[in-house]
Amino acid sequence: MSTAHFRTAVISCVLFPFLLSSVSAAEPLKPFKDDLFSSQTVLESRDAGDFTIVDYQELRDINGRDSIPERRVRDRYVSLAVRRAQENQTLELASGPLDVARVGKDTGQGFTVIFIHGRGGDRRLGVNDITFGGNFNRLKNLAAANGGTYYAPSIRSFDKNGVSAVAALIDHASVSSGGRPVVLACASMGSFICWGIARDAKAVSQLSGMAILGGATDPEFGKSVAAKRKLPIWFTHGSRDSVYAAADQVALYDRLHKSGYPTRFTLFETGAHGTPVRMSDWRTILSWLLR
Repeated sequence: MSTAHFRTAVISCVLFPFLLSSVSAAEPLKPFKDDLFSSQTVLESRDAGDFTIVDYQELRDINGRDSIPERRVRDRYVSLAVRRAQENQTLELASGPLDVARVGKDTGQGFTVIFIHGRGGDRRLGVNDITFGGNFNRLKNLAAANGGTYYAPSIRSFDKNGVSAVAALIDHASVSSGGRPVVLACASMGSFICWGIARDAKAVSQLSGMAILGGATDPEFGKSVAAKRKLPIWFTHGSRDSVYAAADQVALYDRLHKSGYPTRFTLFETGAHGTPVRMSDWRTILSWLLR
């Protein structure tokens, strides 16, 4: 991917006038290819729609969606013009230097989304346009077209050092945006970062919500700062996840929901460990977390 820098003023005024707009935290994000990504069949629903089981079929949702299964999505699922608003950076943060891919504005963004990859990943995964059914391309376009910023950092470890780096990135995003909403999304082992951030009072105060995609369960989450402040969380998980059992995450959701906690859960029926990254409906999730 290109690391070429671009002039924010030129892109905002000439190439990407949509970057000048900003979505209110109370409004849903403007659509992007919703007919391809949001038209999912709900098999079962409970808790007034907060918990849904969604139909997932490998033949349709991988083989039918990709020109090369799991390697390249069909062209109609993506819009690559957003690459002009993308830049690789090394941010000098309070925790030290952090390599990130950034899509959207440097400052003054209407909101920020930060995606944390799992084991073996880096910032390239979160901005890959053609894998995972084009879902990262959709996330990038949703952020840019609605006046937001999307960060995909490279996390070197999923321990306290990784948590410290992400906390510093959350602070950077909050300050550079003038205190506008920040959403933290964590996939697979990256969920350890989300659970660590949940115990950081300053980071939690700067967050609008979290999304956990196919992640591990934190049985002690109820004792965290995030839980006490009822930071909204949306879980997505595959029912046949062989890495982190869906039943454990559903149990956490149930405990939270019964206590009146603001949480939602999307379970992909027959989905595997990577299914949430491919199938999670970013527009619906972000519109709810950015309220």
